[in-house]
Amino acid sequence: MNDDIVVTGLGATTPLGGDVATFWDGLLAGRSGVVALTADWAEQLTVRIAAPMAVDPTQIIPRVQARRLDRSEQAALVAAREAWADAGFSGNAREAGLEPTRVAVVIGTGIGGVTSLLTQYDILLDKGPGRVSPLLIPMNMPNGPAAYVGLELGAQAGVHTTVSACASGSEAVAHGLDLLHLDRADVVVVGGTEACIHPLNIAGFAQMRAMSTRNDDPARASRPWDKGRDGFVLGEGAGVLVLERASAAKARGREPYAVLASAGITSDAYDIVQPDKSGQIRALELAIRRSGLSAGDIVHVNAHATSTPVGDMGEAGAIAELFGEDTVVSGTKSMTGHLLGAAGAIESIATVLAIKNDVIPPTINLEDPDDELKVDVPREPRRVTVGAAINDSFGFGGHNVSLVFRKA
Repeated sequence: MNDDIVVTGLGATTPLGGDVATFWDGLLAGRSGVVALTADWAEQLTVRIAAPMAVDPTQIIPRVQARRLDRSEQAALVAAREAWADAGFSGNAREAGLEPTRVAVVIGTGIGGVTSLLTQYDILLDKGPGRVSPLLIPMNMPNGPAAYVGLELGAQAGVHTTVSACASGSEAVAHGLDLLHLDRADVVVVGGTEACIHPLNIAGFAQMRAMSTRNDDPARASRPWDKGRDGFVLGEGAGVLVLERASAAKARGREPYAVLASAGITSDAYDIVQPDKSGQIRALELAIRRSGLSAGDIVHVNAHATSTPVGDMGEAGAIAELFGEDTVVSGTKSMTGHLLGAAGAIESIATVLAIKNDVIPPTINLEDPDDELKVDVPREPRRVTVGAAINDSFGFGGHNVSLVFRKA
């Protein structure tokens, strides 16, 4: 008998709130988490807006522990703790009644602990090598967030890190699905984290002309599919989901949020930054084929929709081509900004909650839709029965990940 893989726990810290409830409420309210950067270091930048976490993780993590962690690691721990508790577990794996060798962690990140690296490099230049922190390496390494979550949970079935730019969070979810299908674990904690709001990163993206320069109107800067879109807004945060088999959730008396039906992963082999629509279509087709569903079953797509002039319309065109022009599509980055390696994780949470609650989040700032937009993009929350939905994530390097969720 087929044993579905289900989502039983959710955790998040985002620009809209420090937990899942406030994140979801913020999405449905159409609230923007984008603000002006007022720090001195931002004065000379051409881009002076971003979407920082609404609740600083140092308000939650004890001070001594927080000082040993990069900000991306702090965010991952906050989200993982919420998801673990939400799934009905307490303490580490053994204390929760699980076999530690059957618990795994997969946390993706696009950049990792780059802010710690840059801070310590400044110390090296100013004060010499003897003042560099001995904690630099575990703070900087991209697998640090997954490792710290694994340490906290006592996960011994494997701790993994997906690094595929803006597709990292979704690829982590897909890898967790594989671990369960291959019977390498019974519970997998998956997600993504990112915290790289720093002048060097912003300057680099700005030099690529990838970021919005609406410095005088932060809340309206991220505007997927709008004719006035001029780039993405950098966000930070983390999202984590707990995956397990439906039979195990039932035995524990846990009602799943949704079923993770399948994942489709492809690569473009086209260009390092320019997306290729054909690669996105192949990921979507692969995900549908593996899910056992038909294209007609897909009611909703949480699109990657970064608000860039090139990327938005190619994705919208692929969705219309495969699922029809009546597909209800959301661009939640209009509210959260782009969380890079965490984007696919928090957007997976939004997709799961859309299915659970039968309500689709709006897209804000879509004031003058692109003439080529051929899908249904609501400006207000849309109440509709969501039997199945897709979360799309695409990353520099030509990474494409499509995740199919359906009702449990």
